[in-house]
Amino acid sequence: MELKFQKMHGTRNDFVVFHDLANSVELGPDQVIRICDRRAGIGADGIIVVRADKSADFFMDYINSDGSVAEMCGNGIRCLAKYAYDNGLTRDTAIRVQTRAGIKILELFPGPDGTIDTIRVDMGEPIFDPRLIPVDIDARTVPIVDYRIEAQGRAFDATILSMGNPHCVIFVPDDSEALPAMYGPTIETLPLFPAKTNVEFVRVLDRTHILMRVWERGSGETFACGTGACAAAVAARLKGMVDSGATVHLKGGDLLIEWQTQTSSVLMTGPSVLVYSGTINI
Repeated sequence: MELKFQKMHGTRNDFVVFHDLANSVELGPDQVIRICDRRAGIGADGIIVVRADKSADFFMDYINSDGSVAEMCGNGIRCLAKYAYDNGLTRDTAIRVQTRAGIKILELFPGPDGTIDTIRVDMGEPIFDPRLIPVDIDARTVPIVDYRIEAQGRAFDATILSMGNPHCVIFVPDDSEALPAMYGPTIETLPLFPAKTNVEFVRVLDRTHILMRVWERGSGETFACGTGACAAAVAARLKGMVDSGATVHLKGGDLLIEWQTQTSSVLMTGPSVLVYSGTINI
């Protein structure tokens, strides 16, 4: 079967995107792994299938590069929005997208050429309930802040929450560049996290700027993670380290994250880029 696709990225978190509004295409894990292979395939952190949905404008069917299904992808949902608008699937600049983590509301901003280049996403409220994150902690108080974990003999204080998918945010005082590859695989698979977890290593630069490196569940170290950037900003706000709006500096670019209070939605604003269009036989 020949499949038309677009290669896209959001802050260099990259995806293979195509639409299947008739829900006629199903990809098995082996096919996903082959497509995402950076040497023998197209190469991507994951695949996004734009599907029809009865309760929203679209459904985001997101699959990690290892073939596992994910609840939500912050950079990916911005790419979906650009794909849908630029390919004529919608003419609206405010759309609702159903995900496995619920409906997200997106505001689309066209650039000078009429295509979408920036998207603001209402990511919903952070989840602090251990049962819903999920994390195997009998917490007497939530949010879970500065919970001591250990990986490869090193202790970390972690802030644990969900942005529709689980996150373990760790603040470090110095360079975080080498930490994802060094500790990410171990922390991702700790028994503490029954559904595994994304891991963010964060250094707060000042009240409005955060530096973050990430190990993504199911994808490994990536250039960016949208839900991870949201989790990092929320965790920093919980600890009183940043203001209600902060720019998160990722390996692949910057995202603006805004969060007021524990009952407020998290807003994420960032770019989406078309790399190229093509076809592949699957």
